[in-house]
Amino acid sequence: MATAVGEHPVSVRGLRKSYGDWHAVQGLDLDIHQGEVFALLGPNGAGKTTTVEILEGVRQRTGGDVRVLGCDPAEDRREWRARIGVVPQTTGAYSDLTVREVVEHFAAFYPNPLPVGQVIDMVGLGKHEKKQSTDLSGGQARRLDVAVGIVGDPDLIFLDEPTTGLDPVARREAWDLVRYFSERGRTTVLTTHYLDEAEALCQRAAVIVAGRVVQCGPLAEFGGRSQTPTTVSFRIPPELAGRTLPSLPPGAEPAPVGADGVLRIGTHAPTALLAALVPWAHRAGVAELPELRVHRPTLEDVYLDLIRENVDGTDRGADTTQLISEAGTR
Repeated sequence: MATAVGEHPVSVRGLRKSYGDWHAVQGLDLDIHQGEVFALLGPNGAGKTTTVEILEGVRQRTGGDVRVLGCDPAEDRREWRARIGVVPQTTGAYSDLTVREVVEHFAAFYPNPLPVGQVIDMVGLGKHEKKQSTDLSGGQARRLDVAVGIVGDPDLIFLDEPTTGLDPVARREAWDLVRYFSERGRTTVLTTHYLDEAEALCQRAAVIVAGRVVQCGPLAEFGGRSQTPTTVSFRIPPELAGRTLPSLPPGAEPAPVGADGVLRIGTHAPTALLAALVPWAHRAGVAELPELRVHRPTLEDVYLDLIRENVDGTDRGADTTQLISEAGTR
């Protein structure tokens, strides 16, 4: 059952899922590499959860070829299932069981689970292992979901918005868990609305819009970020008004000063540009350039641009403005 040498843990070609005339996933292609943390990004209703559920074997596809750990997940073999760890989007309900009993119960499903006590400590529930699961807070219940998903020591882990509802400390602890499994060579598929989470944890990501992958690759290269010029800007003080700029590095392009009095210069060499601007300002008696800012497009900037460029408001009656708003606020 081991994944063949050179074979991706997840390989998808032409994946489709339709419900009557509504196409939730439309010809999606995807490869996820061994040992990486891979993010699926996109607005609500883009098809992320549907795709993940097909990969997990809990939802049947309409068409396309899917291989997860070398097998078709639609066959849902017992030995294959034991190699998959799933933390679903919604918190589970485990009536009349303590935290330890819940984790022990799920550990029994796997041939080589992690030690139950270790898992409980890993998710930060060591002090609550005798507590009834129904008495846990929302954040604690989410931690229990993570414990259930990882107790089998899986080769491939699906985390569907695992940190939703967690406080900042708990979020960072969840991140440490992802890194723990990554260091052990496990592969993780992370669905999240938190772009800082994706940047902190993931080597690569795919943005899904209207059931299609519109961008896939290293996060640092999304939207050409690595080649996009940096913008250096500052407000022109009275001492520099009307003065000619110093000699700038090759390729630096000043924009006309706007009504806001801010000078913006695009450059691929921001350090060299600042090295030219600072002495120029000092010679005019300006010790600090007002409102100095060095800005390169963030992942959020690129992400929202991708959604604006690719979302199809007519595809399923969705409101494009609403989808963009959701993407920017979740």
